[in-house]
Amino acid sequence: MIDLHSHILPGVDDGANSIEESLELARLAVKEGIQTLYATPHHKNGSYVNERKSILKASESLNKVMQDEKIPLKIMPGQEVRIYGEIAEDVEKAELLLIGTQHGQYLLVELPSGHVPRYTERVLFDIQLLGITPIIVHPERNAEIIERPDILFNLVDKGALTQVTASSVTGYFGKKIKKFSHDLISANLTHFIASDAHNTKSRSFNMIQTYDEIEKEYGIDMIYLFKENAEAVLLGDSVYKEMPQKIKTKKFLGIF
Repeated sequence: MIDLHSHILPGVDDGANSIEESLELARLAVKEGIQTLYATPHHKNGSYVNERKSILKASESLNKVMQDEKIPLKIMPGQEVRIYGEIAEDVEKAELLLIGTQHGQYLLVELPSGHVPRYTERVLFDIQLLGITPIIVHPERNAEIIERPDILFNLVDKGALTQVTASSVTGYFGKKIKKFSHDLISANLTHFIASDAHNTKSRSFNMIQTYDEIEKEYGIDMIYLFKENAEAVLLGDSVYKEMPQKIKTKKFLGIF
C-alpha cells in the first residue's frame, strides 16, 4: 500500500517530535500494510515553513535510520503546501516539492480550514498550465466546502484531484465530517485515501479500518481505485477519475 500524506519527519511540524516517534510511526505503518509512505510536512501554513531542500535531506536521513533499524518502509519526500497566490511561480522556480515523476507530477495543496480563498480556482488553473496536477488534501474538513460542496465540484470538474483523510471516513473528526467524506466518495469527488498520520496515538494511520469500511459500503472496486490511484501518483501515471457529481444539499423551506 502507498500512503500519500503523512507527518513522519521528526521535529519539522506538528507531526513526529523526535526520531524515536518517527520510528514508532514507521513500524505502525508497516503493520498497516504500507510499503511506501510520503513524508509531507506543512509548508507556509502560518506556523511552519519547510523548504524543498530541507525535506529532501530529512527524508534521506530517515530512510537511512530505518534501514539500520531494518524497518521495511520507503519514505518518499513530499510537501503539504498551504495555498497562496504565487504557488505557480514558485513551482516554476523549483522551490516547491512535487511528487510523482517527470512524466506525471502532482502537488499536495492545503486549503484553510474555515474557507476557500477567492483565488483558489485561478491558482489551481495556473498550476495545471505548468503540467502539474493539484491534489487538494482533506477537503472534507473545510467548513465552507461542507456548506457549499459545489465549490469542490467546480474545482474537480476543472481538473483538480482530492484526497480524503482515512480517519475522516471512520468518524474520528465527528459525524458531520464522516457523512461528508462518504458524500464525497459517493459523488466521485475524491480520488485518494491517505492517512495524514501525525503520531501513533491521537492521529494515526487507520488505513486498514478505513478500507474495510469503504469495502463494506462501496465494494472492492472502490478499494482498487483508491490504491491504484496512489500507485499512479508514485509512478507518475494518470489517475483514474469517474465523472464527478454534485452533492445534493438539503433545502429547508420557511414557513410564512
